[in-house]
Amino acid sequence: MLTRLQFSLSVILLLACGFLYQLSLKSSFLFFHLLPYKSQQGLGALLGHGRCIVFLETSERTEPSPLVSCAVESAAKTYPEQPVLLLMKGLNNSTQLFPNSTSPAFSLLSAIDNVFLFPLDMKSLFEDTPLFSWYTRINSNKERNWLYVSSDASRLAIIWKYGGVYMDTDVISIRPIPEENFLAAQDSQFSSNGVFGFLPHHPFLWECMENFVENYNPGIWGHQGPNLMTRILRVWCKLRDFQEVSDLKCLNLSFLHPQRFYPISFRAWRRYYEVWDTEPSFNNSYALHLWNYMNKEGRVVVRGSNTLVENLYRKHCPRTYRDLIQGPEGLVTGEQGPGNK
Repeated sequence: MLTRLQFSLSVILLLACGFLYQLSLKSSFLFFHLLPYKSQQGLGALLGHGRCIVFLETSERTEPSPLVSCAVESAAKTYPEQPVLLLMKGLNNSTQLFPNSTSPAFSLLSAIDNVFLFPLDMKSLFEDTPLFSWYTRINSNKERNWLYVSSDASRLAIIWKYGGVYMDTDVISIRPIPEENFLAAQDSQFSSNGVFGFLPHHPFLWECMENFVENYNPGIWGHQGPNLMTRILRVWCKLRDFQEVSDLKCLNLSFLHPQRFYPISFRAWRRYYEVWDTEPSFNNSYALHLWNYMNKEGRVVVRGSNTLVENLYRKHCPRTYRDLIQGPEGLVTGEQGPGNK
């Protein structure tokens, strides 16, 4: 009797082990096929929708900073139905697009459903545009401002080819932009190139790329960037000063009021890192440009400082705030925030 019972238990145990083994195989199959699915979606397929939010990193950096992470996360949060792309020159086709857990920003961003990370291949990007001949003959090692000039060129090409919205990696999104073809005014009658959006193959961007090559002068700061956008805009439109907080319309594009993205001007950039008695509502803004280029002092977001920028992180990029922002002693406190849901 005891032997029969032992035999029955052994059979049950073997069957249970077999079931668990098959289940583990099935789970592994699902894990290894579903997990990479997002990363394997082609860049062209995603861009082909024409509705992407695009960020570029033209340095060799492979670890996104907390500011980059916040910019990307806030865009993903603001545009949950649209792909948000971060293209990084430091990545290449042999690089894992989702590094291991020692890279917290990559882990954080790759866990967001509508965020995608890809290598930035400039030569391929510039093909079939006026920028290709310029790129193939330029010696980037001799270009003093290559990091910025190559970024100015790349953003023109990618939005011309595929459409969508380009944003600098120090732009925090706070509400959706309702325009399809637009430029962002930095000041009255002066365009930025830190945020802009167009439908694919818009002639304005083609003219910008032609002018980029014909009047190439990288020694003048902004000549290939905001100054270029402003030059072409003045050809297209008769610019006038903004009235109140109204945008300007010209042909089939909109020139958006400085309040939409630059309610704090570059001259006052430190205000983001200060404590305000009454913080602004930014009710007239779609996103906020933090002017990181001006931040030569290396100011950072500090947990518990109650600065304007800390409160922006807490509200608009809660995962970044929770996982990447340190306290004054240099430690992430693990404070629970809305991003933990």
